Amino acid sequence: MPDMISFIDLKAQRERLKDQIDAAVIKVLDEGRYILGPEVSELETRLAEFAGAGQALSCANGTDAILIPLMAWGIGPGDAVFVPAFTFASTAEVVVLAGASPVFVDIDPDTYNMCPESLAAAIASVTEAGELTPKAVIAVDLFGQPANYPALAPIAREAGLKLVSDCAQAYGSTLDGQASLAWADALTVSFYPAKPLGGYGDGGAVLCKDEVLYAAMKSVRVHGEGTARYEYARIGLNSRLDTIQAAILLAKLSVFGDEIQMRQRVADRYRAGFGNAVKVPHVISGAQSTWAQYTIEVERRDDFRAHLAEQGVPTAIYYPIPLHLHKPYASYPVAPGGLPVTEAAAHRVLSLPMHPDMSDADVDQVIAAVAGWEN
Repeated sequence: MPDMISFIDLKAQRERLKDQIDAAVIKVLDEGRYILGPEVSELETRLAEFAGAGQALSCANGTDAILIPLMAWGIGPGDAVFVPAFTFASTAEVVVLAGASPVFVDIDPDTYNMCPESLAAAIASVTEAGELTPKAVIAVDLFGQPANYPALAPIAREAGLKLVSDCAQAYGSTLDGQASLAWADALTVSFYPAKPLGGYGDGGAVLCKDEVLYAAMKSVRVHGEGTARYEYARIGLNSRLDTIQAAILLAKLSVFGDEIQMRQRVADRYRAGFGNAVKVPHVISGAQSTWAQYTIEVERRDDFRAHLAEQGVPTAIYYPIPLHLHKPYASYPVAPGGLPVTEAAAHRVLSLPMHPDMSDADVDQVIAAVAGWEN
């Protein structure tokens, strides 16, 4: 049996950037400015520059990054926020934490991102029922590629809704050369270690173009602070990004553009090598994915996973149970007609090893294992 390759190899990246990261961390330790030190503001500037728009506000984690704009907008009890069910818990969790109601929307069968038609139907249904007030849409840029914002944004605008790009897995992705902030009111980022731009602990950020929103979010980030210390303008959070994490992320951001292309190289080789053995990812026209995950579809998933394991290829399933089928979320509304595409995909998707430091030998091992599958 071949040796098991790495699903995500953070150690290899660490070796490439070791000197740069070590120097950055030691600088923070020597200076002792651990909370909102200069590296934090520098990172925020660099994040906005890399995205090509807006201002960035760092925070403690990617979950808070989504919650902060909801709180800044005053979204709460009696409000509806439209979210996909095929995503990590944070997307819907923050809606409930804000006191509002998530409304689950179906996905596109090829990109796994929010389906515009299902969104429009969900908004119309909630509006007609009159029990909740539609306030916002959170579209997830799943597996590294942007959602169909040219289709989603007009639907949100027509209904008077705020639009959030949950870009936790896809910071650095573009659509027609632009970050999703070109269409969204806010773009949220996670720096969880396994993300394409990951730190060595939790961290997050939210980007926006509205100065008023930025000021409100900055207040929310630090206990709702007002214009003076120990003066509070609103209910807030304790959600500051550590200076050490900011220093690490600055080092990683310096090579992030190159790493996106390194991931693209792996994705291109996979697509060419797999043939018709599995359903390979479909990237929306005009998009650059960050390839947070390389997610395929296959029948007989359990058998396929066992086959790959025998060939030394690890796999992961994102996400085996859609959110609307979990007990804490089962009472919340879903789009008219239910979520059939979401529920079908959850039984067939499978993610393969993907990281910028994959060797040719590892890529070859994955290709041989997948191509050798007899469905």
